[in-house]
Amino acid sequence: MCGIVGAIAKDNVVPFLLEGLSRLEYRGYDSAGIVVANGKLHRMRTTERVAELGKLVRTQNTEGLTGIAHTRWATHGAPCERNAHPHFSGDERKIAVVHNGIIENHDMLRQRLQQAGYKFLSDTDTEVIGHLISYHLQTADDLLVAVCACLEELRGAYAIAVVEESRPDRIIVARNGAPLLLGIGNNGLYAASDASALVPITRRMVYLEEGDVAELSSSGFRVLNCLNAAQGCEVMRPILESDLTREAVELGPYAHFMQKEIFEQPVAVANTLEMVLNAQSISPHLFGSEAESIFARTRGVLILACGTSYHAGVVAKYWLETIAELPCNVEIASEYRYRKPIADPDTLVVGISQSGETADTLAALNYAKALGHRHSLAICNVPESALIRQTDLRFLTRAGPEIGVASTKAFTTQLAVLLLFTAVLAKMRGKLTAESEHNMIAALRHLPVAIQHALQTESEIKQWAGDFSQKQHALFLGRGVHYPIALEGALKLKEISYIHAEAYAAGELKHGPLALVDSNMPVVAIAPNDALLEKLKSNLHEVRARGGELYVFADADSHIEASEGVHIIRLAEHRGVLSPILHTIPLQLLAYHVALQKGTDVDKPRNLAKSVTVE
Repeated sequence: MCGIVGAIAKDNVVPFLLEGLSRLEYRGYDSAGIVVANGKLHRMRTTERVAELGKLVRTQNTEGLTGIAHTRWATHGAPCERNAHPHFSGDERKIAVVHNGIIENHDMLRQRLQQAGYKFLSDTDTEVIGHLISYHLQTADDLLVAVCACLEELRGAYAIAVVEESRPDRIIVARNGAPLLLGIGNNGLYAASDASALVPITRRMVYLEEGDVAELSSSGFRVLNCLNAAQGCEVMRPILESDLTREAVELGPYAHFMQKEIFEQPVAVANTLEMVLNAQSISPHLFGSEAESIFARTRGVLILACGTSYHAGVVAKYWLETIAELPCNVEIASEYRYRKPIADPDTLVVGISQSGETADTLAALNYAKALGHRHSLAICNVPESALIRQTDLRFLTRAGPEIGVASTKAFTTQLAVLLLFTAVLAKMRGKLTAESEHNMIAALRHLPVAIQHALQTESEIKQWAGDFSQKQHALFLGRGVHYPIALEGALKLKEISYIHAEAYAAGELKHGPLALVDSNMPVVAIAPNDALLEKLKSNLHEVRARGGELYVFADADSHIEASEGVHIIRLAEHRGVLSPILHTIPLQLLAYHVALQKGTDVDKPRNLAKSVTVE
């Protein structure tokens, strides 16, 4: 949930470290720090933004050929300078360490190290790692050996980078349950939590796997795997050319990454569906070479996800049960892994994650496998992620990097893939006629254009935003497949504007939430022209009867008229089964413009992180 960058190069690494941290800011953080090896270990830390760390570094004229840096999102210990990374340990052989993740057995290790004479200066679990490495350095003649011995004792998830004062010509990095990759440059070697920090300097990357420990030095790098041996055994990891470009992670003409990513959705969806848009039929092989045989045995679907990806899964449940006539359960990953569900080997497990590194989703997937589920599918935006590597089948959403913490294009591309997934299963089960398949492909081809039309509601939404920004609470309503879209709309609003927002299935109004409705509670309703429209109208009348102010997103042909207390924005077209995707767009725009009115940090909302790599 935070970021690591490291570098060993032929010239000053400080500019790269600072730029790398700035490119990882989207992951969320509350403090930042850097250490540079230059004769001694020079450390600077702050609870301000990365830009302030840069000023501090420049004030002290810090330079060096080796360094590591970190953005921290507090888990153990308050966000303050003494808890910020890097952490030091050792006197004679001083080391610095940065760490992403959570060490579950840190209390036990802390007690043991305190008894051995180590003094703790922070409240973090990370400081345990530094002292434990230092402890093993007393008997090991090499930092790499000491790091491997330390890792053997750690329980939990981690990515770490370590430098030693007496050996400034190398960095040791390791990962287990948290992402870390290497960059191979013309002028040096680099490490980072994700590729966006590396693309300014290199596109040649090595993706470390679970249990990998890498030594980066002025003469090159080597990788060991310590999963099965404390000292590790050397392994070969391929150098891959990333297709991520520098421009993809820059703002360009937009004010915020969230704004940029909202408007990138037509292209993101077109890229995701590229293999379908020019096809005459829908093939299971889009999901992998084994998909046809696995799908033929599938008797149900279990979707595991968190947050926005969970909402995508709930939409898919409606589609799968209605179109493919296949039973589907959708589970919040963090809840599923702590109960004892009944497993069916013929139920396909689908893990959905933008980053592919979401700790709860990965753990839930492994738990499902342990319970007896035979096959799994990943829907993910990052090709080298842990989720992709742990499943039989996969579909990459190809949304491109999503920097804003509040997910936008990742969500709509997930929905596009889930609809395609539904169509494939329906076809294989004989539930999709040739004519229906043709119509589905035509609808998917038109989807990028339909999203572009939905974006044209922005000017009207800006007018609503002024009213919303003055409110403390909001209620979102939807029926049927649009209920999870209401959930997503409420989540977006509270994530970035800090307005308390809740979503309900509209039919549940009189079972509790109607008590909250008054003139100070704006009620947002999703009103597509579908079979449930008349039911929804009755719910809207209930709101107006209690003095509630209605803000309705309707289709062009929905017969709902604007009046006092009823504000209407009409989408240009109704696209049937694609309607949930299109109604997502104005809800994203509403959240964005309300946040602008309130002056909040749109891309980096407080207390939140982009990639939740800890439990």
